[in-house]
Amino acid sequence: MIARRAVLTAACATALGAALALPLAAQSRGPSEVPVAELMKPVGLPDLAIGPDDAKVTVVEYASMTCGHCATFTNNVWPDFKKKYIDTGKVRYVFREFPLDNLAAAASMLARCAGNDKALPMIEVLFEKQNEWAFGEGNPVPRLFEIAKQAGFTQESFDKCLTDQKLLDDITAGRTRASEVFGVSATPTFYVNGKKLEGGNTMDKFDAAIEPLLEKN
Repeated sequence: MIARRAVLTAACATALGAALALPLAAQSRGPSEVPVAELMKPVGLPDLAIGPDDAKVTVVEYASMTCGHCATFTNNVWPDFKKKYIDTGKVRYVFREFPLDNLAAAASMLARCAGNDKALPMIEVLFEKQNEWAFGEGNPVPRLFEIAKQAGFTQESFDKCLTDQKLLDDITAGRTRASEVFGVSATPTFYVNGKKLEGGNTMDKFDAAIEPLLEKN
């Protein structure tokens, strides 16, 4: 078992390292607003989304699973945001992967492999337990597996997911497009109907950006 995990870790590091060796193209802040049609254009993987398709407002988040500020949003702001805007059908929320390192890419792969219905809940758990798997000492793979088991992974399905080159390529393609086309260079980055949310990711900031759009005919 130890030997197999060592091989898996080495394989994952090699594959992820190769895929994420591309530098982020955007070194600037990028435009403050992008065309909604361009932002919502599908690339590679289907969006991880919650909320009605015909909502007046769409919020897109680019996040890295090892990003502390992303975890803060999910743990502290997301519950109120979801209750106020998504559960009431006012907003459609889209989560997109923007891994900043190999470990973030691995966590994103596992969320995708969990399946559509389990992907966002698993992302919430990964952010909730981020300190345990992302910033602990030693090999993070066994800690990720303990979390993945809660979503129904076996050792076999876990290993298969983390060595899925096509999945990794698709996640990387989404990140590259966000960087090159929209100028995303940091996480989390939020767009509200195509307009970048500035000045922090608090409920007050979301309210100020969303409420005027909901009032429009």
